[in-house]
Amino acid sequence: MRREDARMGQEPLRLVQFTRSFHIGGTEVQVLELLRGLPPSYRLQVSVLQSAGPLMGSLEQLGFVPEEFPLKGSLAHVNTLVQVGRLARWLRHHKVELIHVHDFYSTMLVVPAAKLAGAKVIVSRLDLSHWQGPARRMLHARLTGMADHVVANCDAIRRLLVEEEGLPASRVSVIHNGLELSRFDARVREGLQGPLPDTGGAPVVVHVANMNHPVKRQEDLITALHLLRQSGRTLHAYLVGDGPRRPELERLAAGLGVADRVHFLRHRADVPALYGKATLGVLCSTAEGMSNAVMEGMAAGLPMVVTRVGGNPELVADGERGLVVPPLRPQTLSEAFLRLLSDRELGRRMGAEARAFVERELSLERMVRRHDVVYRRVARGE
Repeated sequence: MRREDARMGQEPLRLVQFTRSFHIGGTEVQVLELLRGLPPSYRLQVSVLQSAGPLMGSLEQLGFVPEEFPLKGSLAHVNTLVQVGRLARWLRHHKVELIHVHDFYSTMLVVPAAKLAGAKVIVSRLDLSHWQGPARRMLHARLTGMADHVVANCDAIRRLLVEEEGLPASRVSVIHNGLELSRFDARVREGLQGPLPDTGGAPVVVHVANMNHPVKRQEDLITALHLLRQSGRTLHAYLVGDGPRRPELERLAAGLGVADRVHFLRHRADVPALYGKATLGVLCSTAEGMSNAVMEGMAAGLPMVVTRVGGNPELVADGERGLVVPPLRPQTLSEAFLRLLSDRELGRRMGAEARAFVERELSLERMVRRHDVVYRRVARGE
């Protein structure tokens, strides 16, 4: 009997997706994809800490009005306990069977509320906790351990959970992020939504990341371009993203004499089309989970140069789908750029392999299907 047939006549599984907000980010995009892709055998609801963000429009187009459970500053505020109790009552009222929580702050509310309400809870762990201090890491690990199941988006995070936090391997599933290639390709065909700096036909590397935290290491990319310039090679960089670190990065580019080659594009809604204008892509972070930016660069058929951290090597097999370099090594980064600039055919072959990998392993359908299996096993033992 097919799984679909076995579900006929069953009550829909009452599932809540809970995330911090719907600002632009990889987590929020993946939540939207789950809401789009899960079959009608679910009764879906959405909850947030804050009903805000540019992606709220996409959520509303899907027919969801999220229930808000706002925090007020510090987690130590008495309001946190108030919201835990309110969420527990809301879960019981709606007879929620399973709640899937996607970020640190939401986990602080959701896990205790789910336990009070008698609902099953799945916690997503999507990074290596690199931005948390020791106390928050300990709290996050404790609450993660209370969950019925944990979803990691790459093997590096699974190892952290099992080897460092002591979770049984049986309670951790690795589900890679998914990408809807037909929609991605359509956005490439739509073209640019704004002008780009004139590079005079020179090769371009694209870097997509926020400028909120030093972990993204845009300074290593800027330094690598400086080293390339010293060697007589020309490479321009489009830096997509914004944040409080942008002014210091702009000063660094000027101080190294590459302000004319480092272009700060701030936030752009046409990233797929931007990748289509590039020669290669880069992500030079010191910590990562499963990067949507790398996945999109690969989907665009670009050879990606990434650092050997987190889920990056799982996406970019070194020498096959791009090049993998150590973090915090601008010289090695510049050498990887030089290799791809000197052998364009190698770059094209790597880009084609990268696109094929996304098609084969990172489809949206595969991501949704694997979540569906985990949800039903955790909630109903199917």
